[in-house]
Amino acid sequence: MAKRKSMQDDACPVARSLDLVGDRWSMLIVRDAFDGISRFSDFQRNLGVAKNILSDRLSALVEQGVLTVQPASDGTSYQQYVLTPKGESLFPVVVALRQWGERHLFAGGEPHSLLVEKASGKAVAPMLPHDHAGHVLQPAHTQVKKITVK
Repeated sequence: MAKRKSMQDDACPVARSLDLVGDRWSMLIVRDAFDGISRFSDFQRNLGVAKNILSDRLSALVEQGVLTVQPASDGTSYQQYVLTPKGESLFPVVVALRQWGERHLFAGGEPHSLLVEKASGKAVAPMLPHDHAGHVLQPAHTQVKKITVK
Protein backbone atom coordinates (compact mmCIF):
# COMPACT_ATOMS: atom_id res chain seq x y z
CA MET A 1 0.00 0.00 0.00
CA ALA A 2 1.33 3.44 -0.94
CA LYS A 3 2.20 5.80 1.87
CA ARG A 4 -0.01 8.88 1.90
CA LYS A 5 1.48 12.26 1.10
CA SER A 6 2.33 14.34 4.15
CA MET A 7 0.45 17.61 4.51
CA GLN A 8 2.68 18.96 7.31
CA ASP A 9 3.78 21.86 5.10
CA ASP A 10 0.31 22.70 3.76
CA ALA A 11 -0.91 26.27 4.34
CA CYS A 12 -4.33 25.00 5.47
CA PRO A 13 -4.72 24.29 9.23
CA VAL A 14 -7.41 21.68 8.48
CA ALA A 15 -5.02 19.77 6.20
CA ARG A 16 -2.22 19.86 8.78
CA SER A 17 -4.58 18.72 11.54
CA LEU A 18 -5.89 15.84 9.43
CA ASP A 19 -2.32 14.83 8.65
CA LEU A 20 -1.89 14.02 12.34
CA VAL A 21 -5.33 12.97 13.62
CA GLY A 22 -7.29 12.43 10.42
CA ASP A 23 -7.12 8.67 10.24
CA ARG A 24 -9.67 6.77 12.30
CA TRP A 25 -7.18 5.00 14.55
CA SER A 26 -5.48 8.20 15.72
CA MET A 27 -8.75 9.92 16.53
CA LEU A 28 -10.12 6.81 18.26
CA ILE A 29 -6.94 6.61 20.36
CA VAL A 30 -7.49 10.24 21.39
CA ARG A 31 -11.16 9.47 22.14
CA ASP A 32 -10.15 6.50 24.29
CA ALA A 33 -7.54 8.59 26.11
CA PHE A 34 -10.31 11.04 27.03
CA ASP A 35 -12.26 8.05 28.34
CA GLY A 36 -9.37 7.15 30.66
CA ILE A 37 -7.59 4.46 28.66
CA SER A 38 -3.82 4.80 28.95
CA ARG A 39 -2.13 1.42 28.45
CA PHE A 40 -1.15 -0.08 25.12
CA SER A 41 -2.94 -3.36 25.86
CA ASP A 42 -6.13 -1.53 26.84
CA PHE A 43 -6.10 0.57 23.65
CA GLN A 44 -5.51 -2.60 21.64
CA ARG A 45 -8.30 -4.53 23.36
CA ASN A 46 -10.80 -1.65 23.14
CA LEU A 47 -10.08 -0.74 19.51
CA GLY A 48 -9.32 -4.18 18.10
CA VAL A 49 -6.55 -2.62 16.01
CA ALA A 50 -3.44 -4.54 14.96
CA LYS A 51 -0.51 -4.00 17.34
CA ASN A 52 1.77 -2.63 14.61
CA ILE A 53 -0.81 -0.02 13.58
CA LEU A 54 -1.48 0.93 17.19
CA SER A 55 2.24 1.25 17.87
CA ASP A 56 2.68 3.45 14.79
CA ARG A 57 -0.23 5.76 15.71
CA LEU A 58 0.81 6.04 19.37
CA SER A 59 4.38 6.87 18.32
CA ALA A 60 3.15 9.60 15.96
CA LEU A 61 0.85 11.08 18.61
CA VAL A 62 3.73 11.10 21.12
CA GLU A 63 6.15 12.56 18.55
CA GLN A 64 3.71 15.38 17.76
CA GLY A 65 3.07 16.14 21.44
CA VAL A 66 -0.56 14.98 21.62
CA LEU A 67 0.31 12.19 24.07
CA THR A 68 3.20 11.69 26.45
CA VAL A 69 4.59 8.45 27.82
CA GLN A 70 4.81 8.13 31.59
CA PRO A 71 5.50 5.33 34.07
CA ALA A 72 2.25 3.61 35.06
CA SER A 73 0.51 5.40 37.92
CA ASP A 74 -0.04 2.10 39.77
CA GLY A 75 3.70 1.57 40.32
CA THR A 76 4.00 -1.38 37.93
CA SER A 77 6.72 -1.55 35.30
CA TYR A 78 4.22 -0.68 32.57
CA GLN A 79 4.05 2.68 30.85
CA GLN A 80 0.98 4.71 30.08
CA TYR A 81 0.00 7.19 27.40
CA VAL A 82 -1.43 10.42 28.76
CA LEU A 83 -2.90 13.39 26.91
CA THR A 84 -0.77 16.51 26.97
CA PRO A 85 -2.34 19.98 27.07
CA LYS A 86 -2.05 19.93 23.26
CA GLY A 87 -3.94 16.62 23.22
CA GLU A 88 -6.54 17.84 25.69
CA SER A 89 -7.24 20.79 23.39
CA LEU A 90 -8.66 18.22 20.92
CA PHE A 91 -11.64 17.75 23.26
CA PRO A 92 -13.94 20.16 21.36
CA VAL A 93 -13.06 18.36 18.11
CA VAL A 94 -13.98 14.96 19.58
CA VAL A 95 -17.20 16.39 21.06
CA ALA A 96 -18.16 18.02 17.75
CA LEU A 97 -17.56 14.76 15.82
CA ARG A 98 -19.54 12.83 18.43
CA GLN A 99 -22.47 15.24 18.28
CA TRP A 100 -22.46 15.28 14.47
CA GLY A 101 -22.57 11.48 14.50
CA GLU A 102 -25.40 11.42 17.06
CA ARG A 103 -27.39 13.84 14.91
CA HIS A 104 -26.77 12.31 11.48
CA LEU A 105 -25.70 8.66 11.75
CA PHE A 106 -28.26 7.01 14.03
CA ALA A 107 -31.89 6.22 13.35
CA GLY A 108 -34.44 7.47 15.87
CA GLY A 109 -34.39 5.23 18.93
CA GLU A 110 -31.21 3.43 17.84
CA PRO A 111 -28.94 2.81 20.84
CA HIS A 112 -25.72 4.82 21.01
CA SER A 113 -23.41 6.37 23.57
CA LEU A 114 -24.06 9.89 24.83
CA LEU A 115 -21.62 12.38 26.34
CA VAL A 116 -23.05 13.78 29.57
CA GLU A 117 -21.89 16.22 32.23
CA LYS A 118 -20.74 14.33 35.33
CA ALA A 119 -22.33 16.81 37.75
CA SER A 120 -25.81 16.96 36.21
CA GLY A 121 -26.02 13.79 34.13
CA LYS A 122 -27.40 15.93 31.28
CA ALA A 123 -26.23 15.71 27.68
CA VAL A 124 -23.45 18.13 26.76
CA ALA A 125 -24.89 21.14 24.91
CA PRO A 126 -24.35 21.15 21.13
CA MET A 127 -21.01 22.53 19.94
CA LEU A 128 -21.65 25.56 17.76
CA PRO A 129 -19.27 28.30 16.61
CA HIS A 130 -20.19 31.78 17.82
CA ASP A 131 -19.15 35.26 16.75
CA HIS A 132 -17.67 37.79 19.19
CA ALA A 133 -21.16 38.96 20.15
CA GLY A 134 -22.26 35.41 21.02
CA HIS A 135 -24.40 34.77 17.94
CA VAL A 136 -24.26 31.33 16.29
CA LEU A 137 -22.25 31.45 13.07
CA GLN A 138 -23.35 29.76 9.86
CA PRO A 139 -20.91 28.87 7.05
CA ALA A 140 -22.16 31.84 4.99
CA HIS A 141 -21.08 34.17 7.81
CA THR A 142 -17.42 33.17 7.58
CA GLN A 143 -14.56 33.25 5.11
CA VAL A 144 -11.00 31.96 5.06
CA LYS A 145 -8.41 34.71 5.18
CA LYS A 146 -4.98 33.79 3.89
CA ILE A 147 -2.18 35.04 6.13
CA THR A 148 1.04 35.87 4.33
CA VAL A 149 4.44 36.46 5.85
CA LYS A 150 6.19 39.63 4.75
